[in-house]
Amino acid sequence: MNRKTMAGDRRRRKLNTVLWSIGVGILVIALIYWERIAILYLLCTVSIAVLLLIVAFSDLTHEKAPDLAQAPNTPTPGNRER
Repeated sequence: MNRKTMAGDRRRRKLNTVLWSIGVGILVIALIYWERIAILYLLCTVSIAVLLLIVAFSDLTHEKAPDLAQAPNTPTPGNRER
């Protein structure tokens, strides 16, 4: 992928993020204006639950987990260096 394509992708993602933020903001303001607080409460609760699920199942390191076996050069209890 060349730089021009990558910059275009970044710009498009930023635009999508801004549009989603504006849309959600308008929805929240409209629900508050029409006093639909119960719907707003339900949407907030579901949104937090979805966010927690996304974070729980995301791979933040993008690496394979290292083995939990002890490395060969680490001292064992019977082989301590003094």
